[in-house]
Amino acid sequence: PTDQQMVMSLRVSELQVLLGYAGRNKHGRKHELLTKALHLLKSGCSPAVHMKIKELYRRRFPAKMVSHSELALPGPHHPASAGVVGGGGAALPACMTQFAYEGHAGHGGAPSPAALLPLSLLGPGKHELTGLAHHLPASASLHPVHPDVKLQRLPFYDMLDELIKPTSLASDNSQRFQETCFAFALTPQQVQQISSSMDISGTKCDFSVQVQLRFCLSETSCPQEDHFPPNLCVKVNGKPCTLPGYLPPTKNGVEPKRPSRPINITSLVRLSTTVPNTIVVSWTSEIGRNYSMAVYLVKQQSSTVLLQRLRAKGIRNPDHSRALIKEKLTADPDSEIATTSLRVSLLCPLGKMRLMIPCRALTCSHLQCFDATLYIQMNEKKPTWVCPVCDKKAPYEHLIIDGLFVEILNSCMDCDEIQFKEDGSWAPMRSKKEVQEVSSASCNNGLDGDSSSSSHSSNSNAKKVEVIDLTLDSSSDEEERTCSSLSPPSPPVINKGVLNLHHQASPVSRAPSIPAMDTSYIPPVPPLIQDYRPYYHTPNDLSGTDTRSQSTIFPTD
Repeated sequence: PTDQQMVMSLRVSELQVLLGYAGRNKHGRKHELLTKALHLLKSGCSPAVHMKIKELYRRRFPAKMVSHSELALPGPHHPASAGVVGGGGAALPACMTQFAYEGHAGHGGAPSPAALLPLSLLGPGKHELTGLAHHLPASASLHPVHPDVKLQRLPFYDMLDELIKPTSLASDNSQRFQETCFAFALTPQQVQQISSSMDISGTKCDFSVQVQLRFCLSETSCPQEDHFPPNLCVKVNGKPCTLPGYLPPTKNGVEPKRPSRPINITSLVRLSTTVPNTIVVSWTSEIGRNYSMAVYLVKQQSSTVLLQRLRAKGIRNPDHSRALIKEKLTADPDSEIATTSLRVSLLCPLGKMRLMIPCRALTCSHLQCFDATLYIQMNEKKPTWVCPVCDKKAPYEHLIIDGLFVEILNSCMDCDEIQFKEDGSWAPMRSKKEVQEVSSASCNNGLDGDSSSSSHSSNSNAKKVEVIDLTLDSSSDEEERTCSSLSPPSPPVINKGVLNLHHQASPVSRAPSIPAMDTSYIPPVPPLIQDYRPYYHTPNDLSGTDTRSQSTIFPTD
């Protein structure tokens, strides 16, 4: 194996030893240590570091795993080997037997010690390996393979290889808690595919080519969805595998369940062609229900790739949608209610934005479309594949781009809602928002006209008013004469009314912005008008005129 493959097969303690030997920081989690070690290789290291990597790798995987006396397996030329591998996978899976002898045979055709399998591969309590080919018949099967069981295709994962075919989780006894062990090996090409797809740009080490573990019900009627057995626990190479978290129970007293989805076990897999990988599965058996598991080598795809594939399928002929419209709007003779039109929105129900790529599922009976980009991106985060319009299953394989909606979106740019007619034609509809804007604009214009006319009339009225009503509480003629003489011609005002002098400190304080003052601060009125000295300058045009002629007292009602 290459230095990169040897580094990726090391454990945490060995990675810490390697980084400490190279003078690098050796603290952190395994994926961080692995990233540092791979950076060390890419940046170039001394021959001493290369020797240290090989030394740690030899300690991790010694050349002699078990002796010939402990393991007596026939070679590929032995006639009994077909019985072990055949019959749907007997004591060991076919990939394990091929791995034990393929490419590792010595010059004499005998398997080398490095190619021999350890006893722990079959798990505790299993059949002894000594003389296995002579004690097990050809029809014996510890893990029967069900080729008829198929799992549903995952749109975001392209299957590259099948590491373990769908295999039943068979129980050996009547106990409730069961445990089964599986094993698989990687070919050099598979190891190269996984290691070359590693992305170490971020803090987390990700792989686009993954080893994927899936569980389902042992049903052959149709492709099965992912379905976890109850109380599932998985260990890969002796390390516990992280499973999806439990969903909150909908009712009290109901046992919480995990969301069933594929499990990525790439970080726990040994990327080595010399040592196999083991998977120990424990679960709780159920009466009348059997489960199967499978391991695949897959390549993860992005939403952009899926969108390109959807576009590559082409746009569906608009005549299909027109035929569906006519079918929906055809009058039913048995029904008293006849539908004459059908309103459809051009906004996506997911993002509430205008449709860019209108699509819907073939299984949907409605005409309303949703945006393909938003729908695929939403399922990339949480794959449910449920139609946002009718809440029915809308898998990726059944999605189509509606050609009629594409034509409508290209020809109708200023409308968000349309109406289909009986003959399949359509017409844009004005939204409520536009109607409100038009009505509000007309109301504003009317208000502007009213305000301008009212202001004009008020100004004209103000110009016509030349007399100020001075109605006082006192009946004294002297006070009336005094107040009338103190009132110069005021500028035209809009608000007309009675001028109250009891709350004015002086004749100057007639502006509405000056607050009223208490009457106690008003100086006493002089008895004669000639003795009164005004606080303001008298205009020239008023000097020498009779002040009594400048005001008129209106009688009060």
